[in-house]
Amino acid sequence: MEHVKKIIVSIQFSKNEIELGELVSEERAIYFKYYTDFITKGIEISPLKLKLNTGINKADAIPFDGLFGVFADSLPDGWGKLLLDRALTAKGVDISNMTMLDRLAFVGSKGMGALIYKPEIDDGIHKQFEFELDNIAKATHQIISGTSIEILDELYILGGSSGGARPKILVGYNSKTQHIIGAEKDLPIGYEHWIIKFPSSSDKADIANIEFAYYKMAIDAGIEMSACKLFKGKSGQEYFGTKRFDRIGNNRLHMLSAAGMMHDNFRLSNLDYGNVMDCAFLLERDVRAYEKVLRIAAFNVFAHNRDDHSKNISFLMDENGNWKVAPAYDLTFSSSGHGMHSTMVSGESANPTKQHLMELANYFKIKNASAIIDKVQAVIYNWKDYAVQCKVSTDSKNRIQKVIGRKL
Repeated sequence: MEHVKKIIVSIQFSKNEIELGELVSEERAIYFKYYTDFITKGIEISPLKLKLNTGINKADAIPFDGLFGVFADSLPDGWGKLLLDRALTAKGVDISNMTMLDRLAFVGSKGMGALIYKPEIDDGIHKQFEFELDNIAKATHQIISGTSIEILDELYILGGSSGGARPKILVGYNSKTQHIIGAEKDLPIGYEHWIIKFPSSSDKADIANIEFAYYKMAIDAGIEMSACKLFKGKSGQEYFGTKRFDRIGNNRLHMLSAAGMMHDNFRLSNLDYGNVMDCAFLLERDVRAYEKVLRIAAFNVFAHNRDDHSKNISFLMDENGNWKVAPAYDLTFSSSGHGMHSTMVSGESANPTKQHLMELANYFKIKNASAIIDKVQAVIYNWKDYAVQCKVSTDSKNRIQKVIGRKL
């Protein structure tokens, strides 16, 4: 395929796209320039690393291969990248020769958040269709194992732009009729944008029930989350789903992860929750931003969610340029690949405790910190009740209790 040399970046909140600038590739480097008309709007899409300016901007090679984080965030990661690479390989594309701009062109208008990239490469397979969750679940396992399957294109349409390591698809869901359809961009009246996750080959059979129980705990602990539910296949197998918080109907919100906002390499991160608090306050200009981050940190510490890296914390911006901490997501029992918290708490990642949380809170002068932490602890203390309510297996319930019981 011929490489993409220039991409026009737009942002779309409602019906109209607003061109904001262009990315140009030249001699293996990538440059970005804002359009003058967009600068006059005063909307900061990346207020820390790519502030509005009239110059030609070039990002460092690390951590996002020469892209600014705000654009790198649009690229699929984990499962989405696997699907894209498999789909392109099946069409004869040499993925080893693809550039960052090539990949953004495939994202086009289908990415998370509100950014759009043109020219958009049309792979000729986009459509809207109905499907059955069990078949998709079976197909995801075949994809992971490398088996060639008939619905590869359909899986790419559904999940090719989603982030994260676990298999997942983007769908339209009608809560009144319980009907699910594949969703690319705009949905019919009555449908909302949702994400449905599927277990990986290494996950427990009740992984969806565990995450749903964690969602229930997080809500009771005072953490803001988007609506979640369990979807059931014909076999009776349940799958975890969550409503997308970057969509309001078919309108969009601009989304940027903490990794993209602060240019953090989330795989080799030295980030602390204190850095996230600094960033959250800078964006919200409200001390309650500190409290939001503290609740999430406390929950992750006591509930043993060690996969709390900087791609799993995000910020949202509306069409008026107002930023806020995004609803929490990917809160579940996890030991992470290295056995430590991906984001440190007052410099501690191996075994953070309430003492470390209080050190963090005291530094930022969070007056009600002790009450916030105690409430989170009290909720997680009742883990077994949530597990029973959400039909977590006895084995998983006891296994998780054994771990989190040592933290409370």
